[in-house]
Amino acid sequence: MPRQRTTLDLPALGALDRNAGRVGQQLARLLREAIARGALQAGERLPSTRALAAGLGIARGTVTEVFEQLAAEGYLEARVGAGTRVARLLAGHAADAVPPQPARAPAAAPLAGARAQRYAAIARALAPLPPAPFAIGTPDAAAAPDEGWRRLSRRVRALEGGAAGYGDPRGVAALRQAIAEHVRKARAVACAPEQVIVTAGTQQGLYLAARVLLEPGDTVRAEDPAYPGLSAVLDDAGVRVHRAALDDGGLDVARAAADCPAARAAFVTPSHQYPLGMPMSMPRRLALLAWAREQEAWIVEDDYDSELRYAGHPFPSLQGLDPSRVIYLGTFSKVLFPALRLGYAIVPPPLADAFAGARTILDRHAPTADQHVVAAYLREGAFDLHLRRIRALYGERRAALVRAIGDQLGGLATLQPSDQGMHLLLWLPHGRDDVAVASRALAAGVAVRPVSPMYGSRPGRPGLVLGFGGFPAEALEAGVRKLRAVLEQPG
Repeated sequence: MPRQRTTLDLPALGALDRNAGRVGQQLARLLREAIARGALQAGERLPSTRALAAGLGIARGTVTEVFEQLAAEGYLEARVGAGTRVARLLAGHAADAVPPQPARAPAAAPLAGARAQRYAAIARALAPLPPAPFAIGTPDAAAAPDEGWRRLSRRVRALEGGAAGYGDPRGVAALRQAIAEHVRKARAVACAPEQVIVTAGTQQGLYLAARVLLEPGDTVRAEDPAYPGLSAVLDDAGVRVHRAALDDGGLDVARAAADCPAARAAFVTPSHQYPLGMPMSMPRRLALLAWAREQEAWIVEDDYDSELRYAGHPFPSLQGLDPSRVIYLGTFSKVLFPALRLGYAIVPPPLADAFAGARTILDRHAPTADQHVVAAYLREGAFDLHLRRIRALYGERRAALVRAIGDQLGGLATLQPSDQGMHLLLWLPHGRDDVAVASRALAAGVAVRPVSPMYGSRPGRPGLVLGFGGFPAEALEAGVRKLRAVLEQPG
């Protein structure tokens, strides 16, 4: 009777790719797979860690760590004087313990279901544009983050680097205090630090508001056109959306009340409507607040770039007129830099715990080190200096873009009046396909967003959104010349 094999033939493992790194993880995977396919059977003895390390040309400590990990997982068992063996409990079950890796699905394979398809469509619709004129939301590389930010970041991170545990889902207390003070002075927002929820930007703030305030089937109001990220959030929430018409005074509250008197919430951009650019007039603001009080509804105020106004002072917040009915959303992405991924929601006190709970489910809390840096940036006055600097810089770039549009695009497009933010809107003649124009512009090296898909009513009015903050005057002027060549093409 042949003797049972008790030691491992090294070829059963396959080969390690040392150039790929993580050889310990590779060895663990190869051992699991050898056990799963039966190349290593229950009870078989493995070589000593020294022998296996020498045979594979890797460190003995790496082999020891792998053996210990697989023993903890139940694949191996080690006994004093008996060496390390494949666990006997795997006999007859090895193939089930580690199923073979599934083959990669073909690129054209259908998605799992309607929700997956919807999320894929959202990813395509909200994909960032390349960093070419006139990409939206692109800051000036030299202005944000500047050297002052980097110095402060190094100092604060050195002081706060020991905080390694979980933090408060509402955010770091110092940052919530600094935000409350900032919005009180700059935006006439009435709040205490306990009402501040630090978010990963406005998009997350909109998502939290929808999750906390709405139930599937509720009716909500939204502007028409509206920010595509909001449309995606409301679609995901499963609510009925009434798209309210706009005019030069912003959202037409009386018409919206007549068309849709009862709604659970209204999502608005009163200081700088996105994408059109006008502010909501004071009579309209008061009418919207009166509607919310009468209907016991909520108003979600997206104040995404109010600090960047180039004529006069920024408009005061809607929240300051009635803090009990308004959820106020702000962000540092526009005025600092999008990669920071920090914003805030200011909520009425009865909703603070609910927002904190929803924040916990999403990702528990924002990175605490970045929160400490922003808190110091606000507290020490560096943020106010930064705002003054970029207002001047972006104001000059906006003026250069307006001049270039006037010089180059007369008769081809019409500029929508606006004195705020980091983008301008060009209306195209009725009948133009702005989606096709945007596609041709991208091929020509110009990045613009079409406006018509942002409408809930179809067909939407054709237009193009042009960002200007991250590009010097000469690049903007060159971009307008390229855009003119595109607009001169038929179709």
